[in-house]
Amino acid sequence: MRPRGLRPLDGRRVLVTRPRAHAAELCDALTARCAVPVAFPTIDIRPADDLGPLDRALVALDIYDWITFTSANSVAVFFDRLGARPGAPAIPRGVGVAAVGSGTARAITARGSRVDFVPSEFLGEQLGRELGEVRGRRVLFPRAARAREALAAELRRRGAIVDEVTVYETLPASPDPAGLAALDAGIDAATFTSASTVENFVALLGPRAAPLLQGAVVACIGPVTSEAARTLGLPVHVEPAQHTVRDLVTALERHFAGATLAASGS
Repeated sequence: MRPRGLRPLDGRRVLVTRPRAHAAELCDALTARCAVPVAFPTIDIRPADDLGPLDRALVALDIYDWITFTSANSVAVFFDRLGARPGAPAIPRGVGVAAVGSGTARAITARGSRVDFVPSEFLGEQLGRELGEVRGRRVLFPRAARAREALAAELRRRGAIVDEVTVYETLPASPDPAGLAALDAGIDAATFTSASTVENFVALLGPRAAPLLQGAVVACIGPVTSEAARTLGLPVHVEPAQHTVRDLVTALERHFAGATLAASGS
């Protein structure tokens, strides 16, 4: 029996599928609302095997009009590599820096860089639509090995010259026995923060994936993640209007608050 409390998430067991190194923000937000995070990482992040294309782009940053970032992972690899160069160079003045959302923007500013643009909706295609006049402009896009094509495709449609460089890979995580045991004990909700977390959850657990989520509230951070879940046959009960970790937890809390009111007949 779930412990009763004053908050909608009190005692709720919530699955966290983010990489272990990136799970703290979500786990802390859940803990602050008295939920119980159940860590079961489904993906690992590592720098690309060949960072030569990135290194060549870093030497010639001043030829670009914009650098676009769509994840904190690409930010980390980009700035680690930039900082390792002699003299620790910065992004040149006159080169704009765009982030797909507030989380990516925070990762950039934490590295001491400015952020010049964030779209109104935190999606790659929206960044491509709203970036301003890009016809004939050169854009550097550090990306994952299997990133969605939406941003680059939209920028090219609008006439930009886009240089895509692979800077990191998303790989299936090794099954975590402790996390699997905690998952087997039951969950009230599951959170997914990227299509990869959904896809690898299903890949890791196979036919057990859907039964383990039976009766749980499935919360996805945005439409791309939700589409991946539905494609794999999983229901989606919660999707925040703003695609951030903080908004995901708030939306989950509101869902349970509504369910509690409905159950009480209020």
